[in-house]
Amino acid sequence: MRVLVVDDEPAYRDGLRVALGAEGFAVDVAADGEEALALFESRSPDLVLLDVMLPRISGIDVCRRIRAADATPVIMVSARNSEIDTVVGLEIGADDYVAKPYRVRELVARMRTVLRRAAARPGGAAGAGAGDALTVGDVTLDRDRYEVTVAGRKINLPLKEFEVLALLMENAGRVVTRETLIDRVWGFDYIGSTKTLDVHIKRLRSRIDPDRSKPEPIVTIRGLGYKYAV
Repeated sequence: MRVLVVDDEPAYRDGLRVALGAEGFAVDVAADGEEALALFESRSPDLVLLDVMLPRISGIDVCRRIRAADATPVIMVSARNSEIDTVVGLEIGADDYVAKPYRVRELVARMRTVLRRAAARPGGAAGAGAGDALTVGDVTLDRDRYEVTVAGRKINLPLKEFEVLALLMENAGRVVTRETLIDRVWGFDYIGSTKTLDVHIKRLRSRIDPDRSKPEPIVTIRGLGYKYAV
């Protein structure tokens, strides 16, 4: 697996090159946002470790551009550790958020979890045969094509949001517990914040009905989880 490490601090950048190399990863490094985008395009990494505070182009903008291009997993890394920073990172499509200073072993565990989930994306070896398109109301989800349309309008979803939506639509009319969603989408060994799920649900709601002109299709069942309303 190829990892792109983006950090303007040489100590972190060079340390991760050595540590991740020892874990069996092929590692490319970038010191600023512009270099990161160039390497992303030329090297096609399987995962990006992306610092938030970068010269030339910020990590936030780099993440937005990566997410606009495809569903390559992105883990945001930053010395800033407030809840607001975490939510912002997840809001723009990051798959996880890690605060400095971090333990390399924990970082590698998070990376492997994210990569396992990415390997199971529709059309991959672990995701083959997932079934035909699902349609509930005016929303259609096609696993084979990795497409979602709302009233005929195609919307682009990051991988995690796509998987959350698929699981909810597969169980339309039934409650899916928070634990089930986290286990099925992030993996049973997920060690991040459970607020990650809430952020993804919030984003899904805004993408499915940005004008909030209809009853909310994803309903919160307090104390249990979520339900896709039929």
